[in-house]
Amino acid sequence: MPTLGQELSRLRSLRGWTLRDVEERTKISNSYLYQLESDNVKEPSPNILYKLADVYGASYADLMRLAGFMMPNAVPATSVAFNALDLTSEETEDVLDFIEFRRRKRKQQQQG
Repeated sequence: MPTLGQELSRLRSLRGWTLRDVEERTKISNSYLYQLESDNVKEPSPNILYKLADVYGASYADLMRLAGFMMPNAVPATSVAFNALDLTSEETEDVLDFIEFRRRKRKQQQQG
């Protein structure tokens, strides 16, 4: 399982964004974003994680979990859906990457 920083970096890279791009979209300073991606922030604010989940089209619950927050009664969607499909972890990652690609494409189409 990736760290929070690794996941945030992956999500940003999928979009081809710089830290400044994310800063413009979220109003979170690029230096703080860098600290998050470097795993130097031990207890990030849920509000920050919510903004990042929103801008990346990612799961807020997953980011909270990666940040170490306990999520009551939360079962990751991947553990239910992908277990039923008997996917390997590599296949699961490929599916998630494809979903991110489709979400990004949909947002781009919506924005014009």
